[in-house]
Amino acid sequence: MLNTNKSKARTLLLTLALLLPAPYSIAQTGGTISGVWKTFDDDTNQPAALVEISEKGGLYSGVILKLLDPNALPTCDKCTDFRKGKPVLGMEILLGMKKTGESYSGGQILDPDDGDVYRAEMKLKDQGSKLDLRAYIGIPLLGRTQTWIREK
Repeated sequence: MLNTNKSKARTLLLTLALLLPAPYSIAQTGGTISGVWKTFDDDTNQPAALVEISEKGGLYSGVILKLLDPNALPTCDKCTDFRKGKPVLGMEILLGMKKTGESYSGGQILDPDDGDVYRAEMKLKDQGSKLDLRAYIGIPLLGRTQTWIREK
């Protein structure tokens, strides 16, 4: 009887030791969209840029840190707002995203290639290593989804 209790206790301790680090690591990477993300070109599926998303006052925004596409235009010549003619590097392209449950919405994203501004929704995937970004005009059904990969 004593041997059985020791065996059960040992099994329980081993199980706890294996399970305890899992939620901690998920919380570290999967809890927020803040961080650096690699974006991809819709047409070629090649890396396009690194975007850093940060939070201030409950709103998330994203800035282009690095251009990875050698054919990327250095300035946003097709922009129609205050960003027209400004350098794409360092440009804030993601604005006003708010966390709502498991997703982020209510914001906008600029496509510097065509100067268009879209409404946006985002959701973390794969324990925070991927970010699905849905950009659309009007309703989400009429849009496209990109998957960004977390860099750090």
